Amino acid sequence: MPAQPATLQSVAIGDIRLTYLPDGDGRLGATAVFPASDDALWEAHQEFLDADGMLVASIGAFLIETGERKVVVDLGFGDAEVPFPGVGVFKGGQLMDSLRQYGVAPDDVDTVVYTHLHLDHVGWTAGAGGALTFPNASHLAGTGEWDFWRAATDESLVAVGPHPEAVQPALESRIEAVGDGASVAPGITAIATPGHTPGHISLVVSSGTDRALIMGDAIHCPLQFDERDLSVIFDVDADLAKRTRERIAAELEQPQTIGINGHFADSVFGRVLPGQGKTWHTMP
Repeated sequence: MPAQPATLQSVAIGDIRLTYLPDGDGRLGATAVFPASDDALWEAHQEFLDADGMLVASIGAFLIETGERKVVVDLGFGDAEVPFPGVGVFKGGQLMDSLRQYGVAPDDVDTVVYTHLHLDHVGWTAGAGGALTFPNASHLAGTGEWDFWRAATDESLVAVGPHPEAVQPALESRIEAVGDGASVAPGITAIATPGHTPGHISLVVSSGTDRALIMGDAIHCPLQFDERDLSVIFDVDADLAKRTRERIAAELEQPQTIGINGHFADSVFGRVLPGQGKTWHTMP
C-alpha cells in the first residue's frame, strides 16, 4: 500500500505513556531530499512513497506523560501549507486538534522540548499575537542550538530555521539550554545527537526495563538504517550526521528499546532488529 502520514497513536514505556500528535505532513521529492539516492533505489522501496511517488514525511509532536508531568516534544509545522520549490510541500494545522482529541489543554503542558529548531519542529511555538502557545511550559533546546539560529545570516539557512519574527521573539526570554545527559523530567534524558543541526538532541525515555529513543531528525527515513550514507539536504554537517546515525542505530539495537521518529510514515514507533529480513520493523 502507498505510504500515509502517521495517525494519533500511543505506546506505554513502563509507567510512562507516549503519544504521537499529528500536525500534518510533507510530500517530498525523494531524490531531492536525499541527493545521493537515485530513482532506482526508491523504485525498490516504494513502501515509503505515496500513490504519486512522493516521499511521505509525517509531521507532528509527542506528548509524554510521566507521573504528574506533561512534556511535549517538538511543535510541528503550524497552521500553514508552504511549497518549497524543487523539494515539495509541507503542511500543518492539526496539532491543537490532536492535543484536544487526547484530552490535554495547552495550559496543562509543563515542558516543551525541541529536538532542534527547524521550522517543521517549532510551528506552534506562538500564536498570531506572539504569545506562547504553551504559556506555563519551560521551553528547552540542546546546548548551542538557540545560539546557532540566532546568529544565522545565510538566507537559505534562515529560511528553514525558527522564523525571526513569528518564533524567535517569543522564545527570546524563555528558551533554556539542556546539555547531554541532562534529566528533562522523571524518566526522560536528553542526549546530544548533533549533525543535522549543531545543538540537535534526542530523548531517551525509560521506565523499569522498558526504554524508548525519540530520534528527532537524527534519522529521517527508515531506509537510512540500511543505507547509512544517505544524508538529507537539510543536514548542517553531513559527516557528523552520519556518525550520529551510526550511534542511533547502535542504541536501537539494545533489547527492549523502541525507536520513535515523528517523520516516519504509517507508524512512528518501531524497532531495529538486524538479521530479520529488514533492519526497521514498525509497530502497529
